[in-house]
Amino acid sequence: MVGIIPEDKINEIRQSIDIVDIIGEYVHLKKQGRNYFGLCPFHGENTPSFSVSTDKQIYHCFGCGAGGNVISFLMDIDGLSFQEAVMKLAEKGKVHLELEKGLNDHTSKTKDTSEEKQMKEAYELLQKFYHHLLVNTTEGQHALEYLLGRGFSKDSIEKFQIGYSLPSWDFTVKWLNKRGFQLPLLEKAGLIIKRESDESYFDRFRNRIMFPIQNSKGETIAFAGRAIEKEDQPKYLNSPETILFNKSNILYNYYRAKGFIKKQQQAILFEGFADVISADTAEIFNGIATMGTSLTEQHVQLIRRMTDSVTICYDSDFAGIEAAYRAGKMLSEQNCNIRIARMPEGLDPDDYIKKYGAEKFRQDVIGASLTFMSFKMEYFRLGKNLQNEGEKLQYIEKIIEEITNLDKAVERDHYLRQLADEFSISLDALKQQQKQMFYANKKNRHHQKEVKTKRFYTEQKNRLFPAHHTAERRLLAHMLQDADVAFKIKELLNGIILYYDEHQAILTYLLGFYEEGNEPNTSKFLLILPDEKLRGIVTELEMMPLNSEVTDREIEDYVYQVLKHQKMLKIKEKENLQKKAEQENDREKALSLAVEILQLRKSL
Repeated sequence: MVGIIPEDKINEIRQSIDIVDIIGEYVHLKKQGRNYFGLCPFHGENTPSFSVSTDKQIYHCFGCGAGGNVISFLMDIDGLSFQEAVMKLAEKGKVHLELEKGLNDHTSKTKDTSEEKQMKEAYELLQKFYHHLLVNTTEGQHALEYLLGRGFSKDSIEKFQIGYSLPSWDFTVKWLNKRGFQLPLLEKAGLIIKRESDESYFDRFRNRIMFPIQNSKGETIAFAGRAIEKEDQPKYLNSPETILFNKSNILYNYYRAKGFIKKQQQAILFEGFADVISADTAEIFNGIATMGTSLTEQHVQLIRRMTDSVTICYDSDFAGIEAAYRAGKMLSEQNCNIRIARMPEGLDPDDYIKKYGAEKFRQDVIGASLTFMSFKMEYFRLGKNLQNEGEKLQYIEKIIEEITNLDKAVERDHYLRQLADEFSISLDALKQQQKQMFYANKKNRHHQKEVKTKRFYTEQKNRLFPAHHTAERRLLAHMLQDADVAFKIKELLNGIILYYDEHQAILTYLLGFYEEGNEPNTSKFLLILPDEKLRGIVTELEMMPLNSEVTDREIEDYVYQVLKHQKMLKIKEKENLQKKAEQENDREKALSLAVEILQLRKSL
């Protein structure tokens, strides 16, 4: 038994799914050789160092050291307990799981604190109640008519669980307090506000259309409330930032859209949730939006886990164009392929779909989106008088600079020809200037590359392991692959403890694993390791390139290095004692130690 789920049932569940499929729901993976690589979901990075092995059913990040099997991945990424992760996998693998008594106890250990859990429960209850008020009560009738009049369909209202908050000042306060929620916790969750005058509480959201905001697991963690009456300001009121909600790393609709983004290998980035909901009615299901904030590095990392192709569809006003440029620049710097969908002036995506319909939006806006370079050619002329010779030359030089940064020669040639045609300039002259810029940039890039390379080799040099450390790692790596080799190494070590505590712990667990009759299976072995650091070391060892068959000589060499290090430590210890004996004029002891040191050196 592992926990309260039978071990054979856990093995059946693991065998019913492929770790690549499960991790692929969270990370955009690309096959390279036998393994799959992507951006690590556990730390921010620009170059993929997160490796998944379908053969061994494990993952390892060479950047942060995270590693494990499919169960530990779900536990870490979704904050699930062991039992919850196994249940989720059983459902995906269509394995029937008889839940034993106690499995759903509240004592199950999750990464949520009890405070966070209560906050989520409060949000979930309130979301359902707001939705019920909107669609089933006379109190919410005017709000429902308002939404339908604005072009929202009943299907959208149901799908996105849109609701309505009553105009009462303290309904939420009393309603949630009656259900056992403490008022200070509700204030901390951003649902109610404390008056300074008499320290009483009142509702944050009153007489508003309520849009639930979910995290990447689909849990409601905040609300966006839209005013119905003109006198109610601000027009949009979001939940404040809490331990659950940080708008810098939340994308609206990410939970629903991520499957479509991965399948289509494209994300559509909008400015607001109304645009996402309208796009959904136009059968654009891969739409996401920032929560009233500019795109952040955290947002970019979230998107890049799913895809490296993004179409930005912002408003057509000056602020929208500026925001689209900034977002495009951030994404392109992270090697994303960017397109910009242009809106007719005065319309946002929501307005456009309501005015012209879904088909026209898909074809004439999303389908006709510009490459990022084409967009920049329009963007950099904003506010410039190109009839003025000085401003025209500045513009041309800026565009040549942007063209120079393009990777493909065909693209560079294409945009230089556009520039030559528009301004009646010699293509040869443009190419000559572009070439000068290219070589100047190349020289600068070469210098930067040299600096990076030097830094890389310094880091690698610092990371080089001493011979005994490498030997211990190699021994463990071979032990993970073959039980007979493991017992042979145990015999050769003859009771010698490995120098590194983590290595000795892995060796002890592994020998116990084999002694119970288990065959080599790293994914299964990881289940018995209690420590995250040990799991990271094991997965790293499993990703090491090894010969399929190890010779006795190779094993003996590694064991020799381990034993040699142990003896070198003893020699150093006795040399210190000898030095101390000489300082104390204890010649007999110093001589005895010298003999011991000599014997140890001979044994090497």
